[in-house]
This record gives sequence, structure tokens and C-alpha cells, in this order.
Amino acid sequence: MKIGFIGLGIMGSRMAENLQKHGYPLVVFNRTRAKAEPLLGPCGTFSDSPAKLAEQVDGLFTMLAHPDAVEEAALGANGFLNHLRSNALWVDCSSVNPSFSKKMAAEAVRREVHFVDAPVTGSAGPAAEAKLIFWVGGDAADLERIRPLLLCMGNKIVHAGGHGMGTSMKMVVNLLLGTGMAAFAEAMALGEGLGISRKMLFDSLLGTPAVAPFLASKREKIESENYEAEFPLRWMQKDMHLASVSAYESGVAMPITDVTKEMYRLAMRGGHDTEDFSAIYEFTMGGNRKERGA
Repeated sequence: MKIGFIGLGIMGSRMAENLQKHGYPLVVFNRTRAKAEPLLGPCGTFSDSPAKLAEQVDGLFTMLAHPDAVEEAALGANGFLNHLRSNALWVDCSSVNPSFSKKMAAEAVRREVHFVDAPVTGSAGPAAEAKLIFWVGGDAADLERIRPLLLCMGNKIVHAGGHGMGTSMKMVVNLLLGTGMAAFAEAMALGEGLGISRKMLFDSLLGTPAVAPFLASKREKIESENYEAEFPLRWMQKDMHLASVSAYESGVAMPITDVTKEMYRLAMRGGHDTEDFSAIYEFTMGGNRKERGA
């Protein structure tokens, strides 16, 4: 089975590499060709456009930054959707909103292409180690066709339901990650403001029921003030915004999320956009230090 892969950023490059490690030949496309170079060789070729890529493959993965990028790759002037063969599979692993996934599913069906939304949970490390969680929306038969491929890249697959349900789960998960990180930063700011040392706070809070388990993995970044991106802050802000859009479409009120996503937006304006989303800690602490005149 010849596989196409579009989008070779932090996550996509590692996912594509794991497919290659399991013997799948790839045709790849990325706007910046340099990011594709490590994948090129006997088992990897570069295509000049999504359209040309689609003509060569039986299945296609997209791992792109936002809905506009996915739509351009699929339906733009050089989009792939009109060039995939009948009965081909398109698996979108991008973090997008559920209504967008349903729109793309409808476009695919019109062209006799099978569509699955399969966003992932996991950052650069789990992507490299093939330990991603896939949240899948689509037909059960289509999931079975791609299950061996997903298991090359991840170690857990959750079939959440029909089209859009995988991205629905992704919205819920990233909402929890984004608000949890911001709430932890505020709690730490309060603790330090009350005179508790950062070390005491970390040692006392991490591992307790009050703190989400993933926050333990952010301690080193915070203490070293090295926020090299595993999951960039700007994409967390984007996902929280899409969660707000989805809530509006569903008639659900989410005041905490609405406020928190604007905190991330302010952090982006403060220069933290390309840093790891845990840099919301530095942004929060910086604001509180200014308030205290430090």
C-alpha cells in the first residue's frame, strides 16, 4: 500500500518516519521541502503538489496546522481531493473543529473517497516513540483498513463514532490541557506571591489529585526556562479557539475556556507564540512580577 503524507511539522515528520520504519513507501509533500529531506530515499519521494501526490497513492494522511491549511491542501488550486482514485482513503490527523471534519467528509464522499478524522494526543516525544493516541471518527470498516497504519504511529486507538467525533474528542482533550496548564500557572503565581518557594510548590503539588498528571512533564521546562516547543503555544490557542467555536455551534457556554484562550492570545502577543504551550507559565509569572513591582 503506497501512502501519501502531507504536513511534516513537529508531529507529522515523526509520524511519517514511523510509517517508513514499518516498510511503507511514502510520497510526501510539505510547503517547505527541507523538512521532507530526512524522509527521502528508497522509501520516500517528494511530490511537487498535493494534486500530484494524490495520483500516486492508495491512502493519504494530512497533519496540518489548522482548518484553512487542510482545506487549501484538499480543495485548493493544486488540491488532492479531485485526484485521489475512487475508494481511496483520506485520514486527517489535523486538530480541527468537528463541523469542519464533517464538511470535509461530505466533500470526500461526493468524490467516492473514504474519509476518517483521526487527530492525536501526544507531543513530539510520543510521536517519535509511536505512542500517540488516535481519536477516530468514521466508518468502522474504514478504521479497520487503516488500523495497521495507525498502530505504526500510536499505541491506542479510540473509535469515538462517526465523522467529526474524533475531532470532537480532540477538542475536549485539548481544552483540558490548555485550561489545566493555565490554572496551574495561576496557582503557582499565588503560591509564590504568598511566599512559598517554587521548589516547595512543585514538590508538594505534582503527583497529587489536585494536579493533572501531564504537568509533571513540564517541570523541567519551567525550572530551566527553556520552552522549546513540543506543542507550540499558538496551536494550543488555536485549538482552544476552535473549542469555543464548537461550543457556540452546539449551544454550550464555556466562560472558563473563553477567558483562557484570550490569555494564550496575550501570551502570543508577548512573544511566546512559537514556544511550548507551557510558556503560559512564564507569561503569567511575568505579569504577576510586574504587578508586585519586581
